Amino acid sequence: MSNSYCVATYRCHDEKADFAKKAQGIAVGLTVGSWTDLPETKKAEMQRHLGQVVDVKVHEPAPGAPASERYADISIAYPDANFSRDIPALLVTVFGKLSMDGKVKLIDLSFSEDFLSAFPGPKFGMQGVRELLGVHDRPLLMSIFKSVIGHDLDTLREQFYLQAAGGVDLIKDDEILFENPLTPIEKRVEACLQAAAQAEQKTGQKLLYATNLTGPTFGLLDQARKAVATGANALLFNVLAYGFDVLSELSRHPEINVPIMAHPAMAGAYYPSPHYGIAANVLLGKLMRLSGADLVLFPSPYGSVVMPREENMAIKEVLLTERASDYIYSRDGRPQGALPLKTSFPVPSAGIHPGLVPLILKDFGEQVIVNAGGGIHGHPMGTIAGGQAFRQAIAACQAGQSLRAYAENHPELKAAIDAWGIRE
Repeated sequence: MSNSYCVATYRCHDEKADFAKKAQGIAVGLTVGSWTDLPETKKAEMQRHLGQVVDVKVHEPAPGAPASERYADISIAYPDANFSRDIPALLVTVFGKLSMDGKVKLIDLSFSEDFLSAFPGPKFGMQGVRELLGVHDRPLLMSIFKSVIGHDLDTLREQFYLQAAGGVDLIKDDEILFENPLTPIEKRVEACLQAAAQAEQKTGQKLLYATNLTGPTFGLLDQARKAVATGANALLFNVLAYGFDVLSELSRHPEINVPIMAHPAMAGAYYPSPHYGIAANVLLGKLMRLSGADLVLFPSPYGSVVMPREENMAIKEVLLTERASDYIYSRDGRPQGALPLKTSFPVPSAGIHPGLVPLILKDFGEQVIVNAGGGIHGHPMGTIAGGQAFRQAIAACQAGQSLRAYAENHPELKAAIDAWGIRE
């Protein structure tokens, strides 16, 4: 039986390195450890465990550019025989020790069909979330709780109602709202769902509330069970603090039958550097989808926590792609069919106001969740008007109208534009 492989691609910056030699050193060093010193009989035995250099693309600096801009993109195939079919084993294999070896950034991962088959992916995915809400013909709108630490259930319920009454489709907890005596998870779910039912009488809309799943790792499953038993219809999870494997176990558990929203807290420690860490499309794209995130938050290129647009588009691509070739490494070049994972909803976040909606829809199309915090709570006419202004901005874009023209008959949108302007 021929070996199957997962492939890691690295960007290595070095002014003088022999990149072909470096690639061979990675392939051997992160697999069998040594090769040339092995006797021939041992080589035959160890061949199935030996890493393979797939590609080395050297980029020399442009004339006049500093030598420090010299880099190579190196792709190494790692035999599946070397690691168990879980993300921690794969990451430690391909980037554990190497992440500490100079200017090396992990910029892509592709998986063997066998490795990929161990992951069911998102339980609901983008279409499943739409089905739960009964909304298939427009982008979704989400609101974020703000200023919730230290507040009691009555305050939480009131703030939830004001967001829901504005016409949002989803509301998420603040990611820094942890278990506490004032708003424990079951009581929080009860209070917020009561407010959701009250708002539905006004809006006629269903709504998902992503309550923050927190606590010691070994207690997370019980916390999730409590939330679901109380009626929770979505969960928020700080994936990078707990690990991809925790998300994977939660998402595949039969009792956790609600969508899971992945928060990007801690991501800034991994992706922004051009020389170190893990690329955003791997960290917040491929690995989140593989682990089972139904919705994935990431910094937008528009607002207060800025991610470069090309990185945003790369995340969107891997969350929404149906092409197996974007995920699966085929050693013999065989064409693959559709990817056996549901798509994950992209949620560009931070600094979003109604005047940005045309730009968001231009970049993401309609398969996106418009996610707002201050753009709803800080609306000059109040929180309810904040949600309405976003819905009006979405409706204007879908009708092919400019926001200014649409705002002439919609005071909520006009007030938002007056406050924050428009970027189209």
